[in-house]
Amino acid sequence: MPAADTEFDYIVVGSGAGGGPLAANLARRGHKVLLVEAGDDDEGPNYQIPLFHPLASEDPQMRWDFFVRHFQDETRSRKDSKFRPDQDGVLYPRSSTLGGCTAHNAMILVYPHNDDWDYIAELTGDPSWRADSMRAYFERLENCQYASSHGDNRARHGFSGWLPISLPSLDTVLAVLRDREMRDVLLGSVLTALQLHLGKPLDLLKSRFDPNDWRSVVARSEGLCKVPLTTHKGRRAGPRDYIRDVQRSCGSRLTVKLNTLVTKVILEDVRPADGPSVRKMAVGIEYLHGKRLYRADRQAAGEAPATAGSARARREVILAGGAFNTPQLLMLSGIGPERHLQNLGIPVQVDLPGVGENLQDRYEIAVVTEMKNEFPMLRGLDFKVPQPGEPDNPFYREWLEGEGIFTTNGAVIAFTKKSTAEQANPDLFIFGMPGSFAGYFPDYSRLVAADQKHFTWAILKAHTNNTAGVVRLKSTDPRERPYINFRYFDEGNDHAGEDLQALVHGLQFVRAITRSERMSEHIAAEVVPGPTVNSPEQLAEFAKFNAWGHHASCSCRMGAEDDPLAVVDSRFRVRQVDHLRIVDASVFPRIPGFFIVSAVYMISEKAAEVIDRDARAASRSTVTA
Repeated sequence: MPAADTEFDYIVVGSGAGGGPLAANLARRGHKVLLVEAGDDDEGPNYQIPLFHPLASEDPQMRWDFFVRHFQDETRSRKDSKFRPDQDGVLYPRSSTLGGCTAHNAMILVYPHNDDWDYIAELTGDPSWRADSMRAYFERLENCQYASSHGDNRARHGFSGWLPISLPSLDTVLAVLRDREMRDVLLGSVLTALQLHLGKPLDLLKSRFDPNDWRSVVARSEGLCKVPLTTHKGRRAGPRDYIRDVQRSCGSRLTVKLNTLVTKVILEDVRPADGPSVRKMAVGIEYLHGKRLYRADRQAAGEAPATAGSARARREVILAGGAFNTPQLLMLSGIGPERHLQNLGIPVQVDLPGVGENLQDRYEIAVVTEMKNEFPMLRGLDFKVPQPGEPDNPFYREWLEGEGIFTTNGAVIAFTKKSTAEQANPDLFIFGMPGSFAGYFPDYSRLVAADQKHFTWAILKAHTNNTAGVVRLKSTDPRERPYINFRYFDEGNDHAGEDLQALVHGLQFVRAITRSERMSEHIAAEVVPGPTVNSPEQLAEFAKFNAWGHHASCSCRMGAEDDPLAVVDSRFRVRQVDHLRIVDASVFPRIPGFFIVSAVYMISEKAAEVIDRDARAASRSTVTA
């Protein structure tokens, strides 16, 4: 990077759901922004084709493989078949490419619960986080493709935002319904679910089927629902596309630097005019430029050649590396728990004990059944783009026209549900899809892509109670992955065992569907958990040692001024460090909603507004002075 191009108004580290839109929005507001991404830019078929999302998560061009601990205890850890002793953990796919993990996720976009926002408002004393105010940010970013933009819009959808949100086309839905096997499975599931909802079966239909409809959100609806996706005309859509659009429209105001691993936040001492104490101020970043530098990349070549460099920020540095890499970068920069940094020989710049604490995640578990017959609509399904001279793939040809199963993520039915009547909000998101999936392990995507005779029910437990996870440095090497331990269930601080019981409830609900008389002519056998796992105690044991997650968050939590473990305030500012903010999933004090990406998109919109206002206020103060 030429010397003239190494100073910017803002430097944003990380191009995912938090950082990508933030950098683009700041550039649109007239600021000069550098967006730094450790990976490259990949828009191949695994990125573009929605159904290929499992392949995208293991695509060598953009995969980062973290391996995480679920338990400290070695014996417990090894009870999970997904645990890899040689990696000391369970695979946790992350993505290193423009767009971050939005380039490989399943594209599900479900609105958070209003309590998530009201909790932050109460915690911080900042009313701008109230649920009604936060909805405006969703309306700003959403480009709803499936609801009508006419009328009074009581659903409070947005129709002119940067993020398209879609449902499968009518032709694709009709193709599903024409498959008798699939139709019978779906109808049998819905009818059995209605029957299970004893006393109030029609309540399952009160959700308006749209989990993003404001009226459903306010009503805390549970029941049958659609699965909105961030797709446009059958193709994945997300921050990557928005970043490129803004680059074209804003020119030099948005610079994107790829293959650049940030190794340190540059801090300087500053003495405020109104006090004698010296504070730290972020003034820039140090980085290594080169491909495949971080060892989460399976093709990282030891000490791959890299060029060291730096960039300066006139206003602020903003971290958006996610729940693993943001705390890692803070600690490498000397910001974090004092004793941990001292043990590694890192000079302590700011003692922030909350960095890397409070790590949270969803719990997920699955019921997988083997079907008696293949689904006709999937016959001949091939997760492959034909190359010149190869036979035609009719599924791919349909996708080119914006139709067919390739335009979906595979989910064909979904319910939201409360695990107990006392829950304020539905805390289970249960969705069904053809194929076999029971968690992440190396090369899992090959099994998913090759399977056409199984059906999976995935059970996602939201609003988990366990907040005991940690992120810690293994070494001072910025290329090394950190140590990550979620401290599952009773090894954490969910002492009442509510999370585990919620998963058991979800398993029992799904089994009531799959073992119903309606489904008996279609299901040959249950593969997961399997016929020997039956009692509530057996189900709890199965869930405890087979659950997984992929919504890591909360490791640099937002909090009140008197909270010793708060890392940022309600304006995303890192405590005790001027001109440094965090805008990613790590800032949530507790994990929001069902799928956290919607909440991250929303805080990114809010942060752009807050940062721009602060910049304009500072400019006015300078002029006045």
